[in-house]
Amino acid sequence: MISAVERQLRTRIRGVDYAGDSFDSFAPVGDGPEGAEPLSDCVLEWDMPLPVVADDSTAHQATLSCLLALRRPATDLGVTLHYGGTSYVSGNDQGDFGAAVALIQEQLPPGSILQAPFAAAV
Repeated sequence: MISAVERQLRTRIRGVDYAGDSFDSFAPVGDGPEGAEPLSDCVLEWDMPLPVVADDSTAHQATLSCLLALRRPATDLGVTLHYGGTSYVSGNDQGDFGAAVALIQEQLPPGSILQAPFAAAV
């Protein structure tokens, strides 16, 4: 799972905590275990619940599926929102999560808004 805490992304992989201002800057927190290095040459995949508020102010549950390929120096990010029987797809070759989510927001039906509390933090 990847979370945004105090304007920083965080995750734990195989018992090692990683943090960074962006996906491609994930590095071990503190000293980390011996030999721990910044994340690279890996693929991370996760789903997360993400409410969508319709124009009638009703919150509907949706799922955001993310696929992140960290290959230095490039980062590829694929994001798909599953909502109301439709898939809204966005990609970003810079690994910019906020930009990818904004592209999905543009595709939603008029009046629908993603409730993304993490958007300001990424």
